[in-house]
Amino acid sequence: MEKRITIHIVGGDSRSRALQSRLALSMGCHAEVYSDLIELLDRPPQDGVIIASDVVIEDGIGALLEKLADHGIWIPLVAAREEPSLEEVVHAVQAGALDFLTLPLTEGELRRMIAHYHSDSGQHAEARRRLIDARNRINELSRREREVLDWLSEGRSNKAIARELDISPRTVEIHRANMMEKLGANHAADAVRMRMDAALRDPVAKTREVVPGLHTDVSSAPSPTATSG
Repeated sequence: MEKRITIHIVGGDSRSRALQSRLALSMGCHAEVYSDLIELLDRPPQDGVIIASDVVIEDGIGALLEKLADHGIWIPLVAAREEPSLEEVVHAVQAGALDFLTLPLTEGELRRMIAHYHSDSGQHAEARRRLIDARNRINELSRREREVLDWLSEGRSNKAIARELDISPRTVEIHRANMMEKLGANHAADAVRMRMDAALRDPVAKTREVVPGLHTDVSSAPSPTATSG
């Protein structure tokens, strides 16, 4: 038997929040309603799923997830908006959202989100933890160290990276050693895995499940661009 979940409804107007709350209750869920993000952060939830809409997601899903993490909130986040564009949905999932709902919310869409939550929430929360940790570590890298990491992730050797960046192989070795130390990586594979965690590539690959009919491969990333100096 699936556990009864709590849906934390944040943002939007009072009418929209009331509709979402009634739908959640009618489907056997518990609902908590917050007028804005500040109210949610004052009472950090430890379980369930957050549905955030309107001004709450204006600064981007990535920024919102980091703010939630700063307050010890790791539960899945679902974005919601009236008539979201395909680009908005893809970017939200890439940034770490579990799902993206269209407002006004319908019973069918909420039921789909709940099923998604039950199937993916544990793995999703762990991926979010890795995402935040990896991004924090990578943000400590210098520009050159980040470039070395990017090219290393492309499978390039020190000599090949040196050619791309127009620096000596010895300089690449120094940047690589500093990069590995900052990331706490013992092997090159650890550093590459951390970069993949920071990009949250696995959830991106699931975008087809979130956006029915989406056939574009959004998981592919452009190759890093070398800069001289």
